[in-house]
Amino acid sequence: MRTSRLYIVLMSISLLFILSACGESSTSQAKVVAVASPTATKATKPTPTPTSTPTPAPTPKPIMNVTDPVHIRIPAINVDTDIEPVGVLPTGNMDTPQNNPWDGTGWYSSGTKPGEKGSAVIDGHVDRPGGGPAIFWNLRNMKPGDKVIITTKSGQQLTFSTTKREAIPPKQDFLQGIFGDSSGSYLNLITCAGVWIPSENQTSLRMVVYTKLDS
Repeated sequence: MRTSRLYIVLMSISLLFILSACGESSTSQAKVVAVASPTATKATKPTPTPTSTPTPAPTPKPIMNVTDPVHIRIPAINVDTDIEPVGVLPTGNMDTPQNNPWDGTGWYSSGTKPGEKGSAVIDGHVDRPGGGPAIFWNLRNMKPGDKVIITTKSGQQLTFSTTKREAIPPKQDFLQGIFGDSSGSYLNLITCAGVWIPSENQTSLRMVVYTKLDS
């Protein structure tokens, strides 16, 4: 994502990033779960080898051209549903799906598409009126390595692997963490978490699952 595009995306959403999905009570929480770093091994003296012509480094796989996402599947938490493009409400909140509000998901269509370089974002409700589970109820249970499969409008299937999960307050640096990484192709899933704060008309936390496109 170009710097100018990222700036526009960040500026189009309020700093508090109050998802319209979080305008209802929710109690789910989770701690950060990150992929463990490889265990360090003791260094050994290298064995001399004959001088040879260096093998050229492989050409990096280019980020693909993709069409809009239309379906998401997360086998680990039994999610298998459509994706609806959403934007930003006049309040500055990211909108949630309207066609299938409790069992569908919303992709922030002014930002990155899943599969493009940058960070795409998909949201969904954690619960529905009355407190019953909604589409992202079990997002809090995702673990590193869990797969997210996106189907695009043209029929492409893109597989992402979970790298970490965290519940974080929607503060000043929140947007940068969700939208700001353009070093690869990422997909971040978000829903409500924490406790209901009546004075703020929102929940105290946001549950975020970070994933990266498989090579």
